[in-house]
Parts: sequence; C-alpha cells; structure tokens
Amino acid sequence: MLGEVLTAIVTPFRSDGSVDLDAFRELAAFLVDHGSDGLVVAGTTGEAPTLTDDEKLELFAAAVESVGDRATVVAGTGTYDTRHSAHLTARAHELGVDGFLAVTPYYNKPPQRAIVRHFQEIAAATDRPVVVYNIPSRVVVNIESATIAQLAEIDNVAAVKQAHDDLDQARFIAAETRLDLYAGDDVLIFPFLQLGGVGGVCVHTHVWGPQTKELVRRFKDGDLDGARRLNDEMQPAYDLLKIQTNPIPIKAALNLLGHGVGGYRLPMVEPTEGELEQVRACLVRGGVLEPASA
Repeated sequence: MLGEVLTAIVTPFRSDGSVDLDAFRELAAFLVDHGSDGLVVAGTTGEAPTLTDDEKLELFAAAVESVGDRATVVAGTGTYDTRHSAHLTARAHELGVDGFLAVTPYYNKPPQRAIVRHFQEIAAATDRPVVVYNIPSRVVVNIESATIAQLAEIDNVAAVKQAHDDLDQARFIAAETRLDLYAGDDVLIFPFLQLGGVGGVCVHTHVWGPQTKELVRRFKDGDLDGARRLNDEMQPAYDLLKIQTNPIPIKAALNLLGHGVGGYRLPMVEPTEGELEQVRACLVRGGVLEPASA
C-alpha cells in the first residue's frame, strides 16, 4: 500500500507561467506534515496536460528529494499515448519514485482489451506499483469490472484510483480482486472505506489533510460514528471542489490561505469574483479561514 491519504498536489507557477519548484517543495513538505502519507505528482490537479516531460521529471525529482524519506511519491505518468506513458514511467523510475498513477487513455476512447494492453506496457517499464486511474467522467470510457480483474493479473498493478460512484464496482475491486481501492473523488472516501477501501487520492487534503487522516484512523479503529461525524464536518471541503473544474477552486483556496501557488496554465483560468467568494465561504464554513471583517 502506498499510504491511506495521498494528496494529488497542485503545481505552483510563477507570474511568468514557469514552474515554481521552490513553492512546490514547500507545499510538499507542508502536506506531508499535515496528514498526507504520500503525494501524487503531475496528476490532473497538477495540470499535467500542460506540463512538458522535463517539467514533470523536475517535479518528480523535487518531490523525492523533499519528502521521499518520509512519504511516498507517486508519479503521474499516464497519457493517451501508450508508448509515451511507458517512456515517462521508465524515466520517473530512474528518479526513485515509489509508484505510478496512470489514467485510462483519454480522447482515444479505446476498447476494453486495449486498456489492458495500455497498462501492460506501462507496468512493463517498472517493477514498482502502478495505480490504475478510472475516471469515466473525464475520459468517457469506464474500465469495466471484468477488465479490472484482468488488470489485477499484472504483477505490479497494485491499486485502482476509482473516481466513479458505482458502489457495486467499488465493492468488486475491494472484495473480488487483490487490488487496493482508493477513492478518486474526495466525497467517496467514507463510503469506499465501508466497502473495504484503503483511503483516497485526494484534493481537499491540501487544506483538510489532518481531518481526513483522522477520519481514516477512526474508521479503521472501529469508531464508525466518529468517522462519519468527521466526514459530515468536511462537507464544506466537498462543496468547494464543486464550484468549478479542478484545480481552479483548490488553487484559489491555497492562495487565500497564504500558500502562494500562483495561477494556472490555459486552458485552466483564474476563478471569477463570484467563484472566489464561494471558495472563501467554504473555507470559512470549514473553519480554516477567518471571516472577512466588515
């Protein structure tokens, strides 16, 4: 297992649009100090589609150097090009990352048998754990349960990040395969734990990391009511992520809280004033930001 709480870390940018590695290192250390067992670097939240390979490799190396001795580093190496994904996986492997997150090929809309081939090629580039990222809302194709069972036959495919609210499929992954089940939508952590999941690959844990780690601890200690209460208390965090497409709201939240992660690369854009006020309101409701003085 790569950890219970993994944060899909944002990529900070300077005012000129370049990657801010210093801010990235600071944020990585903060997250590990505040509930994260590991980091997923250059995922969707990290605006991976807009990063060059060199930038991704710099981020992987910075994460290993900054927190690799006390947290897992999972490299986002999946693209819609299998050969490119395997190449990036091999390069990241050389940098000493602990595992890899690879998404279902997007835009290509591959058949199920092609999804298996895609992950076979990625897994062959490393002997370290590969996490399958199933997110049909973004890639159109759902990895069917029968296909997940085939993926479980690949030795180093270790887990599924399931960003899909089909509880029957989540139950199948946890109960009928050897794969670890991670919630891929933050709001699914608690229901997935009840099905045998190990935790989540999260976005809200940039801000609510300790609470999420405590939720998992309480659940695994048998305190179901305590875990449920914490989950209910984090509703403002889940609401925040609905304001606009990720990572627009979480970066806005981090900036409001003083982390200085900068702006976005197109096609992501700055939040509108209305969206920013909604982000601020969620932070206030969640008890992590003081209300603005009148």
